[in-house]
Amino acid sequence: MTLHINQISVRQVKGVSAPKEPELHAFGVHTVGDLLEYYPFRYEDYRIRELSAVKDGEKITVQGKIMGEPVLQRYGRSKSRLSCKVAVGQWLVTGVFFNRHYLKDQLEPGREIVLTGKWDQRRLQLTVSESEFPGSKSAKSGTLQPVYSVGGSITQQWMRKTVQQALVQYGMMVEEVLPRELVAQHELMPRREAIMRIHHPEDTREGQEARRRMVYEELFLFQLKLHAYRAWNRERKDGVSHKIDNEAVLAFVRQLPFALTDSQKKVTNEILHDMRQPYCMNRLLQGDVGSGKTVVAAIALYAAVTSGHQGALMVPTEILAEQHLRSLQRMFEPYNIQVGLLTGSMTERQRRDVLGGLQMGLVQIAVGTHALIQDSVVFRNLGVVVTDEQHRFGVNQRSVLRRKGMNPDVLTMTATPIPRTLAITAFGDMDVSTLRERPKGRKAIKSYWVKHELLERVLGFIRREVSAGRQAYVICPLIEESEKLDVQNAIDLHIQMQQAFPDYKVSLLHGRLPAAEKDEVMRQFGINETQVLVSTTVVEVGVDVPNATLMVVMDAERFGLSQLHQLRGRVGRGEHQSYCILIADPKSETGQERMKVMTETDDGFEVARRDLELRGPGDFFGTKQSGLPEFKLADMASDFAVLEQARDDAAELVAGEDFWKLPEYEPLRERLVREQIFQGDLLD
Repeated sequence: MTLHINQISVRQVKGVSAPKEPELHAFGVHTVGDLLEYYPFRYEDYRIRELSAVKDGEKITVQGKIMGEPVLQRYGRSKSRLSCKVAVGQWLVTGVFFNRHYLKDQLEPGREIVLTGKWDQRRLQLTVSESEFPGSKSAKSGTLQPVYSVGGSITQQWMRKTVQQALVQYGMMVEEVLPRELVAQHELMPRREAIMRIHHPEDTREGQEARRRMVYEELFLFQLKLHAYRAWNRERKDGVSHKIDNEAVLAFVRQLPFALTDSQKKVTNEILHDMRQPYCMNRLLQGDVGSGKTVVAAIALYAAVTSGHQGALMVPTEILAEQHLRSLQRMFEPYNIQVGLLTGSMTERQRRDVLGGLQMGLVQIAVGTHALIQDSVVFRNLGVVVTDEQHRFGVNQRSVLRRKGMNPDVLTMTATPIPRTLAITAFGDMDVSTLRERPKGRKAIKSYWVKHELLERVLGFIRREVSAGRQAYVICPLIEESEKLDVQNAIDLHIQMQQAFPDYKVSLLHGRLPAAEKDEVMRQFGINETQVLVSTTVVEVGVDVPNATLMVVMDAERFGLSQLHQLRGRVGRGEHQSYCILIADPKSETGQERMKVMTETDDGFEVARRDLELRGPGDFFGTKQSGLPEFKLADMASDFAVLEQARDDAAELVAGEDFWKLPEYEPLRERLVREQIFQGDLLD
């Protein structure tokens, strides 16, 4: 049986010694296939250029003839400057070599030489970084040389040589993985040629074509996994098929103290349609801050309970869990639906009561933090799982909760609007519902960016709002990844605000307060016993006080765009005009750009798009557990058109019978089996 290049150890490549092997492993290179797919991130251009077309300060490669004897100057014991005149076309330039005195005897007058270095137009001088003589064995002139990510004892030269050796030894074993019709349709390079050319392009265009081919392949194979999983998941038909009582759900919606927006009606219908099906719902509900996701989740939970099942709502913080508990209890009280709370700070007695109620089915809905996923939590008949602010939980945490039922429906909510690029990539295995409308009567929040020297004016503005009966948040910045320091910072700010507003009650909220104290602080703020709340970012998500109209963020440049937008979303929830004031003196361009974006738009989707541009996809969710894939070549911002095309092609292929039956697609089907796509709860 012939081994595939992904089954051959990289140790088999000539020149890879035993000490070098673990260093390659550290780069993720274990097999020959990994080495061939260890792509360069740029190229050094050694193509010969005409000096007339070169700008001052550019790095260039030129060829010319040495004119006259070289001059060597020494400085101290180890430093030297070697220079010689070189005729390059019509120009006579000076080539300068630092600390390479040993080249003096080779620089013979009349000899042709190739020089690479930085061009000084005024002095007609080239500071030489590399030189060679035409015809030498390792000549680089006239080529584009790959530049790899290297480190340790692995040098650029060694990596170039080793990849080249792997291509010589195993290049002919590279097999095509894409369907023939897609290669032809998109005019893609054959895979073997693309692998060769991406490491050694003849010119820029060839390198771009090779990259285009491999980017498409990477994105297509990823999308194929997602679409194959979705198709298989729906075919299983082993989810909960809810028998939803339409009249009961309509009656529940009618008794709400507000009318649903058109957007809320639309996504509610999408969710209820999924819940009726025999497959597991796997839906993402995204919406801007204050767009009304919680009430949509409540309708889904109500529908599950009236069809004889239990529901679970998992949130990232205890404050948010307690807030959801109160709002769900208010909504469900007329229907005698019991809602239980599970958090880490509950007493053993409280916990035992809720656990018993869940196991016997007396508690129909559980709201909690990650305490919900502990082994001791057992549901009688879990039918739907809702996770709020999903990017705060790791993939594993979400799937543990899911396994507490017999394939319950899953609704994932986020108030961080996700740009389409990321939605297609990170949540490609999910159906996406989007809330775009603000609830009726909500006014746009006015946002301002001010420098620190205007703090007195900001304090005056806070006083004006509070004296009019309104309330204000003052958010303390994150100093560093140390909760202790952040708390101290909050305490200092609290004292400062108490001194500024002696006539009003100023309270303090931070993550290290005991749960009961946090509750009491939020209760007092909720009923306007507290007028100014100094807080760390524990208020970032979900806290709902309609009378609060002012959000002041200190040292706002320390926060990311999405986090600033989340904080802004804590106000603007009532009938009064609301404001967000960002106090910042950003030194960096990125910090200034963030402030600019925040004052230009309050549309969360636009904020998210700009955030993706500024931060890149890897940092968008701020967690390694977000489920975002790490691509070798593809960049989700610049390769978005390719991503959409790959998604459409994968969806079309999976939807047809040919893919599942014809022998020509066997390698792709085997690949899906190898990657365990059809083994259940693996794509969360």
